[in-house]
Amino acid sequence: MFTGIIEALGRVTDIREEQSNKHFTLTSPFTHELQIDQSVAHNGVCLTVVSINGDEFTVTAIDETLKKTNLNSLKAGDAVNLERCMVANGRFDGHVVQGHVDQTAVCEDVRDENGSWVFTFRYDPVPGNVTVEKGSICVNGISLTCFNSQPDRFSVAIIPYTYEHTNLHQVKQGDTVNLEFDIIGKYVARLLGK
Repeated sequence: MFTGIIEALGRVTDIREEQSNKHFTLTSPFTHELQIDQSVAHNGVCLTVVSINGDEFTVTAIDETLKKTNLNSLKAGDAVNLERCMVANGRFDGHVVQGHVDQTAVCEDVRDENGSWVFTFRYDPVPGNVTVEKGSICVNGISLTCFNSQPDRFSVAIIPYTYEHTNLHQVKQGDTVNLEFDIIGKYVARLLGK
């Protein structure tokens, strides 16, 4: 389980294809603390560390993951939001994030608000994937609060710290991001038959 509080920006150093899988090699400030078989969220996608070599680690994404996330568009040099699993005795600063991306969204607009930024994202209104005004949403692994919530779009306001310390500073109009909708909202929607 994750919280959506990004620990670090990793950098893709290599991508290797093997049949329908892709192996991503990245550098990160905490590679020396990782272990093989550990789960790490990459832009909100939970992937297992399969090898470690110096300051680089490798994870594997299967075809299903590549089809449902923005990982397939990554290239060497790209920045990736990273978060290790929540520590059981740690603070719970974000919201419950499973690392299971529900779908992608397209950035419709980025507006500079003179000290903060407002991003608007459009997504396919799949049943069960809902946002609520002032509810939680996970965008590229980042726990955020949405507003202007509509059946197929929402906005988020980004403070300078989040903008600078995540890969949101690289997201522009037309770019694709990963979404994980709030697990509580998904359960409520299912129970209500929506």
